[in-house]
Amino acid sequence: MNDPLVYLDHAATTPMLPVAVEAMTRQLTGVGNASSLHASGRGARRVVEESRESIADVIGARPADVVFTSGGTESDNLALKGIFWARRDQDPRRTRILSTSIEHHAVLDPLQWLGKYDRADVELLPVSAEGVLDVEALRDSVTRDPASVALISVMWANNEVGSLQPLDEIVAIAAEHQIPVHTDAVQALGQVPVDFAGSGVDALTFTGHKVGGPYGVGALVVRRDLSVSALVHGGGQERDIRSGTLDVPAIAGLAAAVGASVKAQEEHAVRVAALRDDLVRRVIEVVPDAHLHGAPMGPGRLPGNAHLGFPGCEGDSMLMLLDARGIECSTGSACSAGVPQPSHVLLAMGCDDDQARHSLRFSLGHTTTPADIDALVEAIGPVVERARAARGHSVKGQ
Repeated sequence: MNDPLVYLDHAATTPMLPVAVEAMTRQLTGVGNASSLHASGRGARRVVEESRESIADVIGARPADVVFTSGGTESDNLALKGIFWARRDQDPRRTRILSTSIEHHAVLDPLQWLGKYDRADVELLPVSAEGVLDVEALRDSVTRDPASVALISVMWANNEVGSLQPLDEIVAIAAEHQIPVHTDAVQALGQVPVDFAGSGVDALTFTGHKVGGPYGVGALVVRRDLSVSALVHGGGQERDIRSGTLDVPAIAGLAAAVGASVKAQEEHAVRVAALRDDLVRRVIEVVPDAHLHGAPMGPGRLPGNAHLGFPGCEGDSMLMLLDARGIECSTGSACSAGVPQPSHVLLAMGCDDDQARHSLRFSLGHTTTPADIDALVEAIGPVVERARAARGHSVKGQ
């Protein structure tokens, strides 16, 4: 009989919550396009609108602010391109987009596309060694020519090293010049308190599979009075900025997961932070030169994030050695998995290429147990030893 799987990659995706499975399953056998006017269509529309209201209620938004999408990547693209195009149409001087060098590729890649193909002037601002935006660099960039800034986009929490960003300061700087702020809150929702209205941001991204909901569904929460140009044109659904037949079962599952994860957020954070602190302490006891990347453990960091560097190792090698023992983690962003390049986040934080390759991200979630931590601690010593031996052999053989 195989040992149970130790899953420590909740930042990539987390198992669906039973309440979300139940809500989604309940709708799967139903029929009705939410845009149809007959009874079945009205029933589907009711599910969608009740889900929209439920989500808005728990994240501090108005129902009309919630635009359903296929997930975080689409939401980020819609926010960046849609707001940029609308703002530039209103004033051709607005050609600049300010962001950070540690954003997820769902933000960085559309920004690169806008710069290459649509004449956007993209500025990626620096971060500290702990992975936190340099607020003064942002202030200097804005005040240099505020009329040219179309949009500021800064993630709520970094997906690799877990550092929380100073959104209140970012919003305050933007508000002085009426510049809209978008935040990718994919990693934050359900992990730390997220209040759309209270935060002062104008647009916020989240996705279902990070909060115990289904894959392929998420939302862009965007102020109703902020103009957003559509990426997809068709039936005019979702305020005419995101056309397409709505996935009623997935939306029902999303709403159930968001409600449950936000309700349990405080208790969840305390529990997983204690497990995370135990993981970091015990791993460093076994591997004394291992070290934490990102903000210190505490309120400035996601509670379930432990991003550790192991000098003399290749992260990919360690990942596979742990995988062979039934322990699953990540070398950083799941969307970059398998690509042999150092983490852009760690490079932006001042790490050299070698340091940016010798790291693993352990991310804890609602199914994580003390036994999972025990299994990792038991395995990590032999794994590091083998990884270092393999790297040394590889270097000698070059």
